[in-house]
Amino acid sequence: MKAAACGDRRADGTTAARGPGALGDARTKAAASGGPRTDAAAAVGTAGSGSASAGAAARTEGAAAGATRRGPVVAALMLGMALAALDSTVIATAVPQIVGDLGGFSVFSWLFSGYLLAATVTIPVYGRLSDTFGRKPVLIAGIVLFLAGSLLCAAAWNMAALIAFRVVQGLGGGALQGTVQTLAADLYPLEERPKIQARLSTVWATSAVAGPLVGGLLAAYADWRWIFLVNLPLGGLALWLTARHLVEPQRARSTERAPVDWPGALLVFASGALLLTALVQGGVAWPWLSAPSLGLLAGGVLLVLATVVVERRAAAPIVPGWVWRRRTIAAVNLALGALGLLMVAPAVFLPTYAQAVLGLGPIAAGFVLCVMTLSWPVSASLSHHLYRRVGFRQSALIGIGLAGLILLSFLLLPYPGEPWQPALIMLALGAALGLFQLPLIVGVQSTVGWHERGTTTASVLFCRQIGQSLGAALFGAVANGVLTARLGEGDAPGGDLDTVARALDDPEGLPAATVEALRRAVDAAVEYVYAGAAAAAGLALLALLIAPRRFPVLKEPALQEQPIHKPSLREDEEKAP
Repeated sequence: MKAAACGDRRADGTTAARGPGALGDARTKAAASGGPRTDAAAAVGTAGSGSASAGAAARTEGAAAGATRRGPVVAALMLGMALAALDSTVIATAVPQIVGDLGGFSVFSWLFSGYLLAATVTIPVYGRLSDTFGRKPVLIAGIVLFLAGSLLCAAAWNMAALIAFRVVQGLGGGALQGTVQTLAADLYPLEERPKIQARLSTVWATSAVAGPLVGGLLAAYADWRWIFLVNLPLGGLALWLTARHLVEPQRARSTERAPVDWPGALLVFASGALLLTALVQGGVAWPWLSAPSLGLLAGGVLLVLATVVVERRAAAPIVPGWVWRRRTIAAVNLALGALGLLMVAPAVFLPTYAQAVLGLGPIAAGFVLCVMTLSWPVSASLSHHLYRRVGFRQSALIGIGLAGLILLSFLLLPYPGEPWQPALIMLALGAALGLFQLPLIVGVQSTVGWHERGTTTASVLFCRQIGQSLGAALFGAVANGVLTARLGEGDAPGGDLDTVARALDDPEGLPAATVEALRRAVDAAVEYVYAGAAAAAGLALLALLIAPRRFPVLKEPALQEQPIHKPSLREDEEKAP
C-alpha cells in the first residue's frame, strides 16, 4: 500500500492513518493520551533511538516462536460461519419429521426462537470477553458449546429436551457469530479486509441456499438427528484448526485486566431475553395486549434500566458507554439495526408471496429469494473499489439509497405477475445491500484498536439481530392488519397470514372468488410490508448522516505484527465534521 494511504509520520511517533483514498482522517493518539502505540508508530519514533530495530527484532523473535498461519485460521473461520449459518436454515425443512417423532407441535417454534434468543443476547458478552481474554479462548469455547449442543440435540427424547439443547447450541452460536467477524478484522489489514469478508459472505449465502436442501435430504433419506450430527466433523475440524494454528500475541498481563463485569453480563442476558421473547412470541403465542406480552415488556424495560445503572458503575462494562458516545459506532449500530428491520420483508414474506400469489412450489419460491444471496457477496467483494474512492459512509449511503428505491419498485409489480419480476428485484436488492453492509462493518472495525474491536463488532451484530426481531413483530402485525381489513367479515378464511397461506396451499375446496380474494389480500399485505422495508431503508440512511463524513480510521498492524500493549482506554467522541 502506498505511503499516502498508510498514513503520515509525526514527530511524536504516532501514525496519522488516512486509510485508502478518501476513507478517513487521522485519529491515532500518542501514548500519553491513553491510546495504543502500534509497531508502525514505534518504528517512526525519534531518529537514532533504535526503536525501529528493536521492534523488528521483537517481531522476528515472535515469528520464530510461532505465528498465526492465516490460511488454516481462515478455513476455521469459514467452517465456524458455515455452522452458524446452516443451523438457522437446515432445521426448517425437517420440522414435520421432528414433530412426528417427538410431538410438541404447539411449541415447535421454540426450536428457532430458543436458538435465536440465546445467540443474540450472548453476542455482547462474548464481544467483551474476547477483548479481555483474547479471541482464541472465546472462539474455542463457542465451538465446544455448539458441538455439545448439537450432540445433545441428536440425543433428544422429547420436544422440551430438544428446545433446551437448542438453547445450548445458541450459546455457542453467539460466540461464533461475533468472534469470527472480529478475527477476520484482526487477521487482515484494512486494505485486505474485503477479501475475507467476501469469503464469509459467500459462505453465509451458500449456507442459506444449501441449508433447507440438506435438511430435507437428511430428514427424508436418513433421520432428522443427522441434521445435528453432521455438525460434529465440521466443528471438530474448525476446533482443531483454531487450536493448532491461531497464535495471538500477548497484549496485556493478567494483572492489568479489569475484572469481568459478571453482574452486567447477567443483566444484559436477562433483559435481552425478556425483550426478545416478547417480540418473537407476541402476536403468535399470545396477543400483544395480553398479560404475558405486557409483563415481558415491562420486565425487560426494568432490567434495561438496571443494566444501565450497573454498567455505568462497572470498571469494565459489558456494554461500555463509548459504543454509543462515538458517532461512527453509534451511527453504524443504528444503520445495521435498520438493515435487520428491512431484511424481514424478503426473508419472511417473499416466500409466502411467491407461493400464495404467484402459485409457485416451495423450491421455486425459495429460488426467488435465494437470488439475493447470489448478488450480495459479489457486490460486497467489489465494494472496496467504491469505498476506497468515496469513503465508507458515502458507499453505504449509495447502497442503502438504491435499496430503498428497489424495495419501492416492488409496489409497481403487476398482479399476479411473473416469477422473474420479484426475482430480478431480489437480485438488485442483494447487490445494493452488498454496497451497504460490508463497508460499514469494515469501516467501523477500522476505527478501533484490538482491545475494542470485539465489543464494537458485537454491538453491530447485536443491533442487527434486534432489528430482525423487531421487524418480524412489526411487519407481522402490519400484514395481519391489512389482511383483516381486506377480507373483512366474509366467508374467506381470515385471521393471520399463516392461516391464509395454508388455505391457498389447497384451494380446491374454496370457491374461485374466495381464492382470488385471498390472493389479492396477500398481495396487498406484502406490498405494505415492502413499503415498510423501504421506510426502514430511509431510517438507515438518516442514521448514517450522524456519522462523520470520513470515518476516523486507526492504522493498526495485522495480527502477526501486533505488539504487546495495554488496552486502549479512549472514551472520546468523534468530532470530525
